[in-house]
Amino acid sequence: MKKSKNKDKVEAGKDSKSKDRQVDEEPMRADLKEVIERHSRGLDKQRPEAVARRRETGQRTIRENIKDLCDGHFIEYGALAVAAQRQRRTMEDLMSKTPADGVIAGIGQVNGSLFGEDKARCMIIAYDYTVLAGTQGFFGHKKKDRMLRLAHEQRLPVVLFAEGGGGRPGDVDADGVCVAGLDIATFAMFAKLSGKVPVVGIVSGRCFAGNAVLLGCCDVIIAAQNANIGMAGPVMIEGGGLGVFKPEDIGPMDVQTKNGVVDIAVADDAEAVAVAKKYLSYFQGAISQWEAADQCLLRNMIPEQRRYVYDVRAIIKTIADTDSFLELRPKFGREMITGLIRIEGKPFGVIANNCKHQAGAIEAEGADKAARLMQLCNAHGLPMVSLVDTPGFMVGPEIEHRAQVRHICRMFVVGSHLTVPFFTVFLRRGYGLGAQAMAKGGFHEPFFAVAWPTGEFGGMGLEGFVRAGFRKELEAVKDSQEREALYEKLLASLYERGKAINMASYLEIDAVIDPADTRRWIMEGLRAVPAERAERTGHDFVDTW
Repeated sequence: MKKSKNKDKVEAGKDSKSKDRQVDEEPMRADLKEVIERHSRGLDKQRPEAVARRRETGQRTIRENIKDLCDGHFIEYGALAVAAQRQRRTMEDLMSKTPADGVIAGIGQVNGSLFGEDKARCMIIAYDYTVLAGTQGFFGHKKKDRMLRLAHEQRLPVVLFAEGGGGRPGDVDADGVCVAGLDIATFAMFAKLSGKVPVVGIVSGRCFAGNAVLLGCCDVIIAAQNANIGMAGPVMIEGGGLGVFKPEDIGPMDVQTKNGVVDIAVADDAEAVAVAKKYLSYFQGAISQWEAADQCLLRNMIPEQRRYVYDVRAIIKTIADTDSFLELRPKFGREMITGLIRIEGKPFGVIANNCKHQAGAIEAEGADKAARLMQLCNAHGLPMVSLVDTPGFMVGPEIEHRAQVRHICRMFVVGSHLTVPFFTVFLRRGYGLGAQAMAKGGFHEPFFAVAWPTGEFGGMGLEGFVRAGFRKELEAVKDSQEREALYEKLLASLYERGKAINMASYLEIDAVIDPADTRRWIMEGLRAVPAERAERTGHDFVDTW
Protein backbone atom coordinates (compact mmCIF):
# COMPACT_ATOMS: atom_id res chain seq x y z
CA MET A 1 0.00 0.00 0.00
CA LYS A 2 2.76 2.46 0.92
CA LYS A 3 4.52 1.92 -2.39
CA SER A 4 1.30 2.56 -4.26
CA LYS A 5 0.70 5.87 -2.44
CA ASN A 6 4.21 7.11 -3.08
CA LYS A 7 3.89 6.17 -6.72
CA ASP A 8 0.64 8.13 -6.94
CA LYS A 9 2.39 11.20 -5.43
CA VAL A 10 5.23 10.95 -7.91
CA GLU A 11 2.83 10.66 -10.83
CA ALA A 12 0.83 13.60 -9.50
CA GLY A 13 4.02 15.66 -9.23
CA LYS A 14 4.97 14.84 -12.79
CA ASP A 15 1.53 15.84 -13.95
CA SER A 16 1.74 19.17 -12.10
CA LYS A 17 5.15 20.01 -13.60
CA SER A 18 3.86 19.10 -17.01
CA LYS A 19 0.97 21.55 -16.63
CA ASP A 20 3.37 24.31 -15.47
CA ARG A 21 5.47 23.78 -18.61
CA GLN A 22 2.38 23.99 -20.75
CA VAL A 23 1.38 27.30 -19.11
CA ASP A 24 4.90 28.71 -19.59
CA GLU A 25 4.90 27.68 -23.22
CA GLU A 26 1.54 29.31 -23.96
CA PRO A 27 1.64 32.80 -25.52
CA MET A 28 1.35 35.58 -22.92
CA ARG A 29 -2.02 37.32 -22.86
CA ALA A 30 -1.92 40.79 -24.34
CA ASP A 31 -3.26 42.53 -21.24
CA LEU A 32 -0.69 40.86 -18.96
CA LYS A 33 2.08 41.58 -21.44
CA GLU A 34 1.10 45.26 -21.49
CA VAL A 35 1.25 45.49 -17.68
CA ILE A 36 4.62 43.75 -17.43
CA GLU A 37 6.13 45.87 -20.18
CA ARG A 38 4.74 49.05 -18.69
CA HIS A 39 6.23 48.29 -15.27
CA SER A 40 9.58 47.47 -16.83
CA ARG A 41 9.81 50.97 -18.36
CA GLY A 42 10.78 52.44 -15.00
CA LEU A 43 13.39 49.85 -14.09
CA ASP A 44 17.09 50.66 -14.21
CA LYS A 45 17.86 48.09 -16.87
CA GLN A 46 15.50 49.88 -19.25
CA ARG A 47 17.08 53.29 -18.55
CA PRO A 48 20.83 52.91 -19.25
CA GLU A 49 21.39 56.60 -19.92
CA ALA A 50 19.86 57.59 -16.60
CA VAL A 51 21.96 55.00 -14.78
CA ALA A 52 25.09 56.25 -16.55
CA ARG A 53 24.41 59.80 -15.32
CA ARG A 54 24.28 58.52 -11.75
CA ARG A 55 27.56 56.75 -12.18
CA GLU A 56 29.14 59.96 -13.44
CA THR A 57 28.22 61.71 -10.18
CA GLY A 58 29.32 58.74 -8.06
CA GLN A 59 25.76 57.99 -6.96
CA ARG A 60 23.51 54.94 -7.00
CA THR A 61 20.07 54.96 -8.59
CA ILE A 62 17.16 55.40 -6.23
CA ARG A 63 15.98 51.85 -6.94
CA GLU A 64 19.40 50.53 -5.94
CA ASN A 65 19.15 52.44 -2.68
CA ILE A 66 15.67 51.09 -1.96
CA LYS A 67 16.74 47.54 -2.72
CA ASP A 68 19.66 47.89 -0.31
CA LEU A 69 17.50 49.49 2.40
CA CYS A 70 14.76 46.89 2.22
CA ASP A 71 16.89 43.85 1.40
CA GLY A 72 14.66 43.29 -1.63
CA HIS A 73 11.40 43.29 0.38
CA PHE A 74 9.49 46.16 -1.21
CA ILE A 75 6.14 46.64 -2.95
CA GLU A 76 5.71 49.77 -5.04
CA TYR A 77 2.58 51.89 -5.21
CA GLY A 78 1.77 54.17 -8.14
CA ALA A 79 4.51 52.86 -10.41
CA LEU A 80 2.49 53.52 -13.56
CA ALA A 81 2.13 57.26 -12.98
CA VAL A 82 3.76 59.71 -15.40
CA ALA A 83 4.17 63.47 -15.31
CA ALA A 84 1.02 65.56 -15.77
CA GLN A 85 2.23 66.70 -19.19
CA ARG A 86 0.09 64.68 -21.61
CA GLN A 87 -0.93 67.88 -23.40
CA ARG A 88 2.64 68.73 -24.38
CA ARG A 89 4.40 65.35 -24.69
CA THR A 90 3.63 61.96 -26.19
CA MET A 91 2.70 59.09 -23.91
CA GLU A 92 5.72 57.18 -25.16
CA ASP A 93 7.98 60.06 -24.15
CA LEU A 94 6.32 60.34 -20.73
CA MET A 95 6.64 56.62 -20.03
CA SER A 96 10.28 56.70 -21.06
CA LYS A 97 11.34 59.95 -19.39
CA THR A 98 8.99 60.37 -16.40
CA PRO A 99 8.36 56.91 -14.88
CA ALA A 100 6.48 56.96 -11.56
CA ASP A 101 6.27 60.77 -11.96
CA GLY A 102 9.69 60.96 -10.37
CA VAL A 103 8.77 59.59 -6.94
CA ILE A 104 9.01 55.92 -6.01
CA ALA A 105 6.84 54.99 -3.04
CA GLY A 106 5.85 51.80 -1.30
CA ILE A 107 6.10 49.60 1.75
CA GLY A 108 9.13 47.52 2.59
CA GLN A 109 10.99 45.83 5.40
CA VAL A 110 14.01 47.42 7.05
CA ASN A 111 16.11 45.18 9.31
CA GLY A 112 13.65 42.35 8.85
CA SER A 113 16.26 39.69 9.60
CA LEU A 114 16.91 41.31 13.00
CA PHE A 115 13.42 42.19 14.19
CA GLY A 116 10.93 40.19 12.15
CA GLU A 117 8.33 41.32 9.63
CA ASP A 118 6.04 43.20 12.02
CA LYS A 119 8.68 45.52 13.48
CA ALA A 120 10.46 45.88 10.15
CA ARG A 121 7.52 47.42 8.28
CA CYS A 122 8.43 50.77 6.80
CA MET A 123 7.13 53.33 4.31
CA ILE A 124 9.58 54.46 1.63
CA ILE A 125 9.10 57.73 -0.28
CA ALA A 126 11.96 58.33 -2.67
CA TYR A 127 12.48 61.10 -5.20
CA ASP A 128 14.18 60.02 -8.41
CA TYR A 129 16.59 62.72 -9.56
CA THR A 130 16.88 61.10 -13.00
CA VAL A 131 13.26 62.13 -13.61
CA LEU A 132 12.96 65.87 -14.13
CA ALA A 133 15.60 66.55 -11.45
CA GLY A 134 13.52 64.91 -8.72
CA THR A 135 10.98 67.72 -8.81
CA GLN A 136 7.55 67.47 -7.18
CA GLY A 137 4.85 66.90 -9.76
CA PHE A 138 1.05 66.88 -9.64
CA PHE A 139 0.68 63.11 -9.60
CA GLY A 140 3.69 62.72 -7.36
CA HIS A 141 1.93 64.77 -4.72
CA LYS A 142 -1.22 62.71 -5.14
CA LYS A 143 0.84 59.56 -4.68
CA LYS A 144 2.59 60.90 -1.59
CA ASP A 145 -0.70 61.91 0.00
CA ARG A 146 -1.99 58.37 -0.50
CA MET A 147 1.15 56.91 1.08
CA LEU A 148 1.15 59.35 3.98
CA ARG A 149 -2.44 58.43 4.84
CA LEU A 150 -1.33 54.81 4.97
CA ALA A 151 1.66 55.71 7.15
CA HIS A 152 -0.65 57.42 9.63
CA GLU A 153 -3.23 54.64 9.62
CA GLN A 154 -0.72 51.81 9.90
CA ARG A 155 1.79 53.70 12.07
CA LEU A 156 4.61 53.00 9.64
CA PRO A 157 8.04 54.56 10.09
CA VAL A 158 8.95 56.62 7.05
CA VAL A 159 12.22 56.86 5.14
CA LEU A 160 12.42 59.80 2.74
CA PHE A 161 15.03 60.00 -0.02
CA ALA A 162 14.83 63.74 -0.57
CA GLU A 163 17.13 64.55 -3.50
CA GLY A 164 15.34 66.93 -5.85
CA GLY A 165 14.65 70.46 -6.92
CA GLY A 166 11.29 71.26 -5.33
CA GLY A 167 8.16 72.32 -7.15
CA ARG A 168 7.90 71.49 -10.86
CA PRO A 169 6.81 73.94 -13.53
CA GLY A 170 5.36 72.50 -16.73
CA ASP A 171 2.72 70.08 -15.43
CA VAL A 172 0.16 71.63 -17.76
CA ASP A 173 -2.42 68.86 -17.30
CA ALA A 174 -3.06 70.25 -13.82
CA ASP A 175 -3.93 73.73 -15.08
CA GLY A 176 -7.62 72.90 -15.27
CA VAL A 177 -7.84 71.70 -11.68
CA CYS A 178 -5.55 74.03 -9.75
CA VAL A 179 -3.89 77.44 -9.91
CA ALA A 180 -1.07 77.54 -7.34
CA GLY A 181 -1.56 74.07 -5.86
CA LEU A 182 -1.03 75.37 -2.33
CA ASP A 183 -4.04 73.49 -1.00
CA ILE A 184 -2.28 70.12 -1.19
CA ALA A 185 -2.09 68.16 2.07
CA THR A 186 1.39 66.67 1.54
CA PHE A 187 3.41 68.94 3.79
CA ALA A 188 0.94 69.03 6.67
CA MET A 189 0.46 65.26 6.56
CA PHE A 190 4.20 64.67 6.51
CA ALA A 191 4.79 67.06 9.41
CA LYS A 192 2.06 65.36 11.46
CA LEU A 193 4.12 62.17 11.44
CA SER A 194 6.58 63.84 13.83
CA GLY A 195 6.42 62.11 17.20
CA LYS A 196 4.00 59.50 15.87
CA VAL A 197 6.53 57.32 14.04
CA PRO A 198 10.26 57.59 13.35
CA VAL A 199 10.89 59.70 10.24
CA VAL A 200 14.28 59.44 8.53
CA GLY A 201 15.53 61.80 5.83
CA ILE A 202 18.34 60.84 3.44
CA VAL A 203 19.89 63.18 0.90
CA SER A 204 22.62 62.72 -1.65
CA GLY A 205 23.14 65.44 -4.21
CA ARG A 206 20.91 68.52 -4.47
CA CYS A 207 17.88 69.08 -2.27
CA PHE A 208 16.01 72.37 -2.55
CA ALA A 209 12.64 74.02 -1.90
CA GLY A 210 9.73 71.57 -1.34
CA ASN A 211 12.08 68.61 -1.13
CA ALA A 212 14.09 70.43 1.55
CA VAL A 213 10.90 71.25 3.46
CA LEU A 214 10.03 67.56 3.72
CA LEU A 215 13.62 66.77 4.64
CA GLY A 216 13.61 69.42 7.37
CA CYS A 217 10.52 67.85 8.97
CA CYS A 218 12.37 64.56 9.53
CA ASP A 219 13.57 63.39 12.94
CA VAL A 220 17.04 62.84 11.57
CA ILE A 221 18.81 64.01 8.41
CA ILE A 222 21.51 61.76 6.97
CA ALA A 223 23.47 63.47 4.20
CA ALA A 224 26.26 62.44 1.86
CA GLN A 225 29.29 64.65 1.33
CA ASN A 226 28.03 65.70 -2.10
CA ALA A 227 24.78 67.08 -0.67
CA ASN A 228 23.58 70.66 -1.06
CA ILE A 229 20.51 71.56 0.99
CA GLY A 230 18.59 74.82 0.79
CA MET A 231 15.13 76.30 1.13
CA ALA A 232 15.56 77.55 -2.43
CA GLY A 233 17.63 76.48 -5.38
CA PRO A 234 19.44 78.69 -7.92
CA VAL A 235 16.34 79.38 -10.05
CA MET A 236 14.25 80.65 -7.15
CA ILE A 237 17.15 82.70 -5.75
CA GLU A 238 17.76 84.34 -9.10
CA GLY A 239 14.03 84.89 -9.57
CA GLY A 240 13.94 86.71 -6.25
CA GLY A 241 16.58 89.12 -7.48
CA LEU A 242 19.20 87.87 -5.04
CA GLY A 243 21.88 87.01 -7.55
CA VAL A 244 23.12 84.09 -9.61
CA PHE A 245 24.54 81.09 -7.76
CA LYS A 246 25.64 77.58 -8.60
CA PRO A 247 23.82 74.73 -6.83
CA GLU A 248 27.13 73.88 -5.12
CA ASP A 249 27.15 77.33 -3.49
CA ILE A 250 23.91 76.72 -1.62
CA GLY A 251 23.92 74.84 1.70
CA PRO A 252 27.03 72.68 1.26
CA MET A 253 27.88 70.10 3.87
CA ASP A 254 30.55 72.13 5.64
CA VAL A 255 27.78 74.65 6.39
CA GLN A 256 24.91 72.29 7.14
CA THR A 257 26.86 70.07 9.55
CA LYS A 258 28.13 72.99 11.65
CA ASN A 259 24.79 74.75 11.87
CA GLY A 260 22.90 71.64 12.99
CA VAL A 261 20.77 71.00 9.89
CA VAL A 262 22.46 67.68 9.14
CA ASP A 263 22.48 65.14 11.97
CA ILE A 264 24.78 62.53 10.43
CA ALA A 265 27.29 63.11 7.64
CA VAL A 266 28.26 60.12 5.51
CA ALA A 267 30.51 59.51 2.53
CA ASP A 268 28.03 58.29 -0.08
CA ASP A 269 24.72 56.59 -0.85
CA ALA A 270 25.80 53.19 0.43
CA GLU A 271 26.85 54.54 3.81
CA ALA A 272 23.70 56.67 4.02
CA VAL A 273 21.52 53.58 3.64
CA ALA A 274 23.60 51.61 6.15
CA VAL A 275 23.32 54.41 8.72
CA ALA A 276 19.57 54.74 8.11
CA LYS A 277 19.15 51.04 8.86
CA LYS A 278 21.20 51.42 12.03
CA TYR A 279 19.26 54.50 13.14
CA LEU A 280 15.88 52.82 12.61
CA SER A 281 17.03 49.75 14.54
CA TYR A 282 17.05 51.69 17.84
CA PHE A 283 13.31 52.28 17.44
CA GLN A 284 12.57 48.69 16.40
CA GLY A 285 13.51 47.11 19.72
CA ALA A 286 16.19 45.20 21.57
CA ILE A 287 18.63 42.74 20.03
CA SER A 288 19.74 39.51 21.68
CA GLN A 289 23.36 39.37 20.47
CA TRP A 290 25.76 41.99 21.85
CA GLU A 291 29.28 42.50 23.15
CA ALA A 292 30.78 45.08 25.51
CA ALA A 293 34.23 46.29 26.53
CA ASP A 294 35.83 45.47 29.86
CA GLN A 295 34.02 47.85 32.22
CA CYS A 296 37.03 48.12 34.50
CA LEU A 297 38.54 50.41 31.86
CA LEU A 298 36.13 53.10 33.07
CA ARG A 299 37.93 53.32 36.41
CA ASN A 300 40.87 55.19 34.89
CA MET A 301 39.21 57.22 32.14
CA ILE A 302 38.85 60.35 34.29
CA PRO A 303 42.28 61.90 35.02
CA GLU A 304 43.27 62.17 38.67
CA GLN A 305 44.23 65.78 38.02
CA ARG A 306 40.78 67.40 38.04
CA ARG A 307 41.74 70.12 35.56
CA TYR A 308 42.80 67.71 32.84
CA VAL A 309 40.49 67.00 29.90
CA TYR A 310 39.49 63.56 28.66
CA ASP A 311 37.53 62.02 25.79
CA VAL A 312 33.94 61.53 26.90
CA ARG A 313 33.16 59.77 23.60
CA ALA A 314 35.53 57.00 24.72
CA ILE A 315 33.54 56.70 27.93
CA ILE A 316 30.25 56.50 26.02
CA LYS A 317 31.63 53.81 23.71
CA THR A 318 32.92 51.80 26.68
CA ILE A 319 29.63 51.95 28.57
CA ALA A 320 27.66 51.12 25.42
CA ASP A 321 27.59 47.81 23.60
CA THR A 322 30.42 47.50 21.10
CA ASP A 323 29.85 49.57 17.93
CA SER A 324 26.41 50.69 19.10
CA PHE A 325 27.04 54.44 19.58
CA LEU A 326 25.50 56.55 16.80
CA GLU A 327 26.30 60.22 17.36
CA LEU A 328 23.99 63.00 16.17
CA ARG A 329 25.08 66.52 15.14
CA PRO A 330 28.73 66.13 16.23
CA LYS A 331 29.88 69.45 14.72
CA PHE A 332 27.00 71.48 16.16
CA GLY A 333 26.84 72.51 19.83
CA ARG A 334 30.16 70.81 20.44
CA GLU A 335 30.03 71.18 24.23
CA MET A 336 27.15 68.69 24.21
CA ILE A 337 27.30 65.17 22.79
CA THR A 338 24.06 63.44 21.85
CA GLY A 339 23.30 60.10 20.27
CA LEU A 340 21.84 56.63 20.49
CA ILE A 341 23.40 53.59 22.13
CA ARG A 342 22.59 50.07 23.24
CA ILE A 343 23.27 48.50 26.61
CA GLU A 344 22.77 44.73 26.80
CA GLY A 345 21.07 45.03 23.43
CA LYS A 346 18.48 47.58 24.64
CA PRO A 347 18.33 51.02 22.97
CA PHE A 348 18.89 54.29 24.86
CA GLY A 349 19.35 57.95 24.09
CA VAL A 350 22.48 59.52 25.57
CA ILE A 351 23.50 63.10 26.33
CA ALA A 352 26.94 64.01 27.68
CA ASN A 353 28.99 67.13 28.38
CA ASN A 354 32.19 67.47 26.38
CA CYS A 355 34.93 68.95 28.56
CA LYS A 356 37.13 69.42 25.49
CA HIS A 357 34.95 72.32 24.33
CA GLN A 358 34.49 75.32 26.66
CA ALA A 359 35.14 72.92 29.57
CA GLY A 360 31.66 71.50 28.99
CA ALA A 361 29.83 74.75 29.79
CA ILE A 362 26.41 74.59 28.12
CA GLU A 363 25.71 77.09 25.34
CA ALA A 364 22.56 77.83 23.34
CA GLU A 365 23.28 75.32 20.59
CA GLY A 366 24.19 72.52 22.98
CA ALA A 367 21.02 73.10 24.98
CA ASP A 368 18.90 72.89 21.82
CA LYS A 369 20.71 69.73 20.82
CA ALA A 370 20.06 68.04 24.17
CA ALA A 371 16.45 69.19 24.40
CA ARG A 372 15.67 67.86 20.95
CA LEU A 373 17.09 64.44 21.74
CA MET A 374 14.94 64.40 24.88
CA GLN A 375 11.87 65.04 22.73
CA LEU A 376 12.89 62.36 20.25
CA CYS A 377 13.40 59.74 22.96
CA ASN A 378 10.21 60.71 24.78
CA ALA A 379 8.13 60.53 21.60
CA HIS A 380 9.32 57.02 20.77
CA GLY A 381 9.77 55.55 24.24
CA LEU A 382 13.57 55.35 24.49
CA PRO A 383 15.04 55.59 28.02
CA MET A 384 17.83 58.12 28.46
CA VAL A 385 21.28 58.23 30.05
CA SER A 386 22.85 61.58 30.99
CA LEU A 387 26.61 61.70 31.61
CA VAL A 388 27.41 64.93 33.43
CA ASP A 389 30.61 66.93 33.67
CA THR A 390 29.79 70.62 33.43
CA PRO A 391 30.77 73.82 35.23
CA GLY A 392 27.25 75.05 34.44
CA PHE A 393 25.92 77.07 31.56
CA MET A 394 28.04 79.61 29.72
CA VAL A 395 27.79 83.16 31.05
CA GLY A 396 28.80 86.66 29.95
CA PRO A 397 27.49 89.60 27.89
CA GLU A 398 28.39 88.00 24.55
CA ILE A 399 26.53 84.75 25.14
CA GLU A 400 23.30 86.64 25.82
CA HIS A 401 23.31 87.87 22.20
CA ARG A 402 22.48 84.26 21.27
CA ALA A 403 19.27 84.11 23.34
CA GLN A 404 20.97 81.99 26.00
CA VAL A 405 18.11 82.41 28.46
CA ARG A 406 15.52 80.86 26.18
CA HIS A 407 17.72 78.14 24.74
CA ILE A 408 19.03 76.90 28.10
CA CYS A 409 15.53 76.83 29.53
CA ARG A 410 14.39 74.44 26.81
CA MET A 411 16.28 71.74 28.70
CA PHE A 412 14.30 72.47 31.85
CA VAL A 413 10.90 72.61 30.15
CA VAL A 414 11.43 69.56 27.96
CA GLY A 415 13.16 67.62 30.75
CA SER A 416 10.30 68.25 33.17
CA HIS A 417 7.85 66.69 30.71
CA LEU A 418 9.78 63.49 30.04
CA THR A 419 7.91 60.28 30.77
CA VAL A 420 10.65 57.84 29.72
CA PRO A 421 13.16 56.51 32.30
CA PHE A 422 16.03 58.96 32.80
CA PHE A 423 19.30 57.94 34.47
CA THR A 424 21.93 60.51 35.49
CA VAL A 425 25.58 59.66 36.09
CA PHE A 426 27.94 62.42 37.27
CA LEU A 427 31.37 61.72 35.84
CA ARG A 428 33.07 64.72 37.39
CA ARG A 429 31.71 68.26 37.81
CA GLY A 430 28.10 68.93 38.63
CA TYR A 431 27.87 72.67 39.14
CA GLY A 432 24.91 75.00 39.23
CA LEU A 433 21.88 75.18 36.99
CA GLY A 434 23.72 73.59 34.09
CA ALA A 435 24.13 70.38 36.09
CA GLN A 436 20.46 70.53 37.09
CA ALA A 437 19.49 70.90 33.42
CA MET A 438 21.44 67.71 32.66
CA ALA A 439 19.41 65.97 35.39
CA LYS A 440 15.87 66.78 34.20
CA GLY A 441 15.86 70.00 36.24
CA GLY A 442 17.09 68.75 39.61
CA PHE A 443 19.17 65.99 41.16
CA HIS A 444 16.10 64.19 42.51
CA GLU A 445 14.18 64.30 39.21
CA PRO A 446 15.85 61.36 37.40
CA PHE A 447 15.08 57.73 38.21
CA PHE A 448 18.48 57.81 39.86
CA ALA A 449 21.36 60.29 40.10
CA VAL A 450 24.68 58.66 40.93
CA ALA A 451 28.28 59.82 40.77
CA TRP A 452 31.65 58.32 40.08
CA PRO A 453 34.26 58.86 42.83
CA THR A 454 35.61 61.77 40.75
CA GLY A 455 32.32 63.66 41.19
CA GLU A 456 32.45 67.18 42.58
CA PHE A 457 29.54 69.53 43.22
CA GLY A 458 28.63 73.08 44.04
CA GLY A 459 26.04 75.79 43.48
CA MET A 460 28.50 77.36 41.04
CA GLY A 461 32.11 76.88 39.99
CA LEU A 462 34.06 76.70 43.24
CA GLU A 463 36.86 79.03 42.16
CA GLY A 464 34.34 81.74 41.37
CA PHE A 465 32.43 80.98 44.54
CA VAL A 466 35.54 81.56 46.67
CA ARG A 467 36.49 84.80 44.91
CA ALA A 468 32.94 86.18 45.13
CA GLY A 469 31.85 84.78 48.49
CA PHE A 470 35.08 85.52 50.38
CA ARG A 471 36.06 88.75 48.65
CA LYS A 472 36.28 90.76 51.88
CA GLU A 473 38.40 88.16 53.62
CA LEU A 474 40.77 87.90 50.68
CA GLU A 475 41.05 91.67 50.22
CA ALA A 476 41.86 92.05 53.89
CA VAL A 477 45.10 90.08 53.39
CA LYS A 478 47.66 92.52 52.01
CA ASP A 479 50.48 90.09 51.26
CA SER A 480 49.86 88.46 47.86
CA GLN A 481 51.40 85.12 48.86
CA GLU A 482 49.35 84.93 52.04
CA ARG A 483 46.23 85.92 50.08
CA GLU A 484 46.84 83.11 47.60
CA ALA A 485 47.42 80.65 50.44
CA LEU A 486 44.09 81.67 52.01
CA TYR A 487 42.39 81.31 48.65
CA GLU A 488 43.78 77.79 48.20
CA LYS A 489 42.77 76.85 51.74
CA LEU A 490 39.19 78.05 51.23
CA LEU A 491 39.03 76.32 47.84
CA ALA A 492 40.31 73.03 49.26
CA SER A 493 37.68 73.22 51.98
CA LEU A 494 34.94 73.66 49.39
CA TYR A 495 36.29 70.83 47.26
CA GLU A 496 36.23 68.53 50.26
CA ARG A 497 32.69 69.60 51.06
CA GLY A 498 31.58 69.12 47.43
CA LYS A 499 33.09 65.64 46.99
CA ALA A 500 30.72 63.01 45.70
CA ILE A 501 30.95 60.98 48.90
CA ASN A 502 29.95 63.98 51.00
CA MET A 503 27.10 64.84 48.62
CA ALA A 504 25.80 61.29 48.96
CA SER A 505 26.00 61.50 52.76
CA TYR A 506 23.62 64.46 52.62
CA LEU A 507 21.35 62.47 50.25
CA GLU A 508 21.67 65.12 47.49
CA ILE A 509 22.63 62.31 45.12
CA ASP A 510 21.58 58.69 45.38
CA ALA A 511 24.92 56.90 45.42
CA VAL A 512 28.61 56.98 44.58
CA ILE A 513 29.44 53.97 42.44
CA ASP A 514 32.39 52.11 41.03
CA PRO A 515 32.60 53.30 37.39
CA ALA A 516 32.79 49.64 36.36
CA ASP A 517 29.24 49.21 37.72
CA THR A 518 27.71 51.91 35.52
CA ARG A 519 26.14 49.48 33.04
CA ARG A 520 24.80 47.36 35.89
CA TRP A 521 23.20 50.37 37.55
CA ILE A 522 21.56 51.47 34.31
CA MET A 523 20.17 48.03 33.54
CA GLU A 524 18.96 47.40 37.08
CA GLY A 525 17.31 50.80 36.97
CA LEU A 526 15.63 49.94 33.69
CA ARG A 527 14.38 46.63 35.08
CA ALA A 528 12.88 48.48 38.04
CA VAL A 529 10.85 50.80 35.81
CA PRO A 530 7.20 49.80 35.22
CA ALA A 531 6.78 47.96 31.95
CA GLU A 532 3.96 50.23 30.81
CA ARG A 533 4.83 53.71 29.67
CA ALA A 534 3.51 56.69 31.63
CA GLU A 535 0.73 58.79 30.13
CA ARG A 536 1.85 60.91 27.18
CA THR A 537 2.39 64.59 27.86
CA GLY A 538 0.56 66.22 24.98
CA HIS A 539 3.78 67.61 23.43
CA ASP A 540 4.39 64.54 21.36
CA PHE A 541 6.03 65.98 18.26
CA VAL A 542 9.76 66.48 17.85
CA ASP A 543 10.88 70.06 17.22
CA THR A 544 12.69 70.45 13.92
CA TRP A 545 15.43 72.23 15.82
